[in-house]
Amino acid sequence: MIVEQRLYTFHPGNLDAFLALYQQKGMAVQLRHLPALLGYYVGEIGALNQTVTLWGYHSLQQRMDCREALFADEEWTAFLTQARPLMQAQECRILKPAPFFRSRLAYLVEDAHSLPHPAA
Repeated sequence: MIVEQRLYTFHPGNLDAFLALYQQKGMAVQLRHLPALLGYYVGEIGALNQTVTLWGYHSLQQRMDCREALFADEEWTAFLTQARPLMQAQECRILKPAPFFRSRLAYLVEDAHSLPHPAA
């Protein structure tokens, strides 16, 4: 099990526009292709104009396969055409769970699709 942490920094004033665009055009397609959204957060204190997302995967290979399918989806690439100009920077980290958190992460990844849609 791994977690992908993605950090996006937006040009000042563009965060709300991105969130609206993502909810309207990006979220559904991303959830079709990626296995487990573990969190979607907006910075409140410290660095501003940022989102942090956490995605769970069984392996790096699963991540590669899922992202390949995502980027082959025309709906996703159309969303990116609108979203990228709002962004200033992107970062990605692959996180490995601590030994005592592995079973909990496995549970969270397996249960992700049974949870209500985040936009609900």
